[in-house]
Amino acid sequence: MARNVYGPGVRMGNWNEDVYQEEERLRHFLEKREKGELLIQKNRRLKKHILRPLQLSISEDGYVHYGDKVILVNPDHVLTEEVGMYMRGDLSLCMSPDEIKAQLNDDLEIPCGVTGVPTIAPMGRNTFTILSNNANSCNMGQVVVYGQDFCLGIPAGLEGKMLYLTSDHRTLLKSSVKSWLQEVTLTDTVTHLNWWQAAFLDPQLRLEYEGFPVPANEKIVIYHRHTNRALAVHRNLSLRTYFGKEAEVAAHTHFDPHRVERPKNHWMLVTGNPRNKSNTMLDISKPIAVDTRAVEQAMGINT
Repeated sequence: MARNVYGPGVRMGNWNEDVYQEEERLRHFLEKREKGELLIQKNRRLKKHILRPLQLSISEDGYVHYGDKVILVNPDHVLTEEVGMYMRGDLSLCMSPDEIKAQLNDDLEIPCGVTGVPTIAPMGRNTFTILSNNANSCNMGQVVVYGQDFCLGIPAGLEGKMLYLTSDHRTLLKSSVKSWLQEVTLTDTVTHLNWWQAAFLDPQLRLEYEGFPVPANEKIVIYHRHTNRALAVHRNLSLRTYFGKEAEVAAHTHFDPHRVERPKNHWMLVTGNPRNKSNTMLDISKPIAVDTRAVEQAMGINT
């Protein structure tokens, strides 16, 4: 009579190879952990670098200068021409690395995307440096004027190399993800595609203000020099990024019926708060007296 002589302690098949493979996987895991090559370690290093808090430059004269560290903020506004869900609040221009490529390498992929994020806290992914487009002349500290070319650079990666905000004409193979408009990215190549210009908010006074200093913390329009398209944020078009749901950023001039740029093309070069270096000028509330004068002027009351 046949009898089952096998029990749980009896090893059958290629058990020896399985033991060696398990030991090899454990040894490989320990080696990668010692070298810091695990995905979770790369993820933590990248987030620690990108989300590190930074301090913005403080404008003593109320204008922006070459070399200043600022954040580009699209002020909060209500959408009138679009319907559906859209992001509210002040949106800052931020770098948005690809999730898969960011985990495979310590450095960010080139080109790197940009999005609009509902935060105004200065950190590694939204603090830009205003740079001159002429490497032969030292313009650090000089005031930026309307109609003058400048570059927007941001340090990225663990090596701290500089990436520049760039854009180019739309093609069939290169455009923004949702709106299919002109794409805006970050690249490490220094070309004429990195040049931008600040324009006065009111088109009727734009020529008169040509050559005047660009004020900080006030609404302006930022145009791309090569394509003559204005920087825009689409609050109704959301993208799923490495840090969650964020708004799409593109280069396109959105005009209203009066040929005036819409609020999605309005930006502010926000500087630091002299009272608290960790905050921005947007955190300072306006004095009550200033608001009272504005109300009285709107009502036609002479003060």
